[in-house]
Amino acid sequence: MSALDRCLNVYDLRAAAKRRLPRAVFEFVDRGSEDGIAVANNRAAFERIKLRHRALVDVSGRSTNTELFGKPVSLPMAIAPTGAAGLCWHEGELELAKAAAKAKIPFTLATGAMTSMEKIAEQAGPGVGGRLWFQLYVWNKREFSYQLIDRANRAGFEALIVTVDTIVPPNREYNTHNGFLLPFTPNVTFTLDIMRHPVWFTNVLMKYFTTIGMPRNENYPDGYRRMARNDPTTTEMTRQDSLNWDDIRIFREKWPGILMIKGINRPDDAVKAIEYGVDGIIVSNHGGRNMDSVVASLDVLPEIAEAVGDRLTVILDSGVRRGSDIVKALALGAKAVLTGRATLYGTAVGGEAGAFKAINLIRNEMDKTMAYTGCRSVDEVTTDIFFGGRQGNRMFERVMDEAAL
Repeated sequence: MSALDRCLNVYDLRAAAKRRLPRAVFEFVDRGSEDGIAVANNRAAFERIKLRHRALVDVSGRSTNTELFGKPVSLPMAIAPTGAAGLCWHEGELELAKAAAKAKIPFTLATGAMTSMEKIAEQAGPGVGGRLWFQLYVWNKREFSYQLIDRANRAGFEALIVTVDTIVPPNREYNTHNGFLLPFTPNVTFTLDIMRHPVWFTNVLMKYFTTIGMPRNENYPDGYRRMARNDPTTTEMTRQDSLNWDDIRIFREKWPGILMIKGINRPDDAVKAIEYGVDGIIVSNHGGRNMDSVVASLDVLPEIAEAVGDRLTVILDSGVRRGSDIVKALALGAKAVLTGRATLYGTAVGGEAGAFKAINLIRNEMDKTMAYTGCRSVDEVTTDIFFGGRQGNRMFERVMDEAAL
């Protein structure tokens, strides 16, 4: 029995990934910022909500299928952008994209990915049934961002996601302790870490060394698409502290497809996004990886979903580990969720097969939760399934108060 076969849930995949990856790479994927408070709060928010099962409902014909931006998906989930996928597995972004296409859910490619968007589109794009989204970190020199937008459009990506919650570099002190930084900068500490993981070194790093050399940020603009190493010039050019709503207006003008903003956790920001022609917002605290004292995404979801109604698509990001988490997010107003770490763990263990297994584990858990709560379709998932719940997002506060008693 392989390591992948022994994994029965995302937490098993996490444990297997921890064994396989160098500590520095695993902690970059797994941890948040500073004291890890935001990461813990994301999970605690899901865990506080309790559900009631419904008796004597014929759920034999239930389905997790739904639609996202007018197109069918096999479950209301998409793969979040993760810049470290290419260090979990050789060309891990491609492995993830193939798994998503096979599972019939969208895949989001990160700006910092180590596989080019053109290669992703060729092998996991619409031609093979895949749905591709591109996540944009806005460059200080906006022309570079416009280049990436045009490039993603030409490659056939259907959606552009602008990340707006990484205004300044986060405090992730453990990366420095581990000798690990992105852009990729191996030093003595990290080199010793690598030597303790020869399988990873052979199957991941050596494959890069024997083909392209040092792993590269393949989706950086022309002139910066080079070895992923510490480069003060690149760091300065990727500053985002000047990003503002005027940029969103320009991106809307330049991008012909679906436009989303990732990193919303205020209702007023969500409503303003409508004014700027945004098609979807992603309620996210960046998986707890940026501001450690930030509110949990699930806790702010109800008021945001209520504020925008059906005027745009609301997606939840940060903290999803179980299929029941998706059900809870849907009941509180989300149309779908993004998951990043869960499928990264699977990718680290088994490439495409591992990522696909992670998706299926979550799908099966969602299916069982729907059955227990008497929901035959995604549309039937409402706050009525909560312990103490009622119809309507305003009841979420009472649900949380009663659950705390």
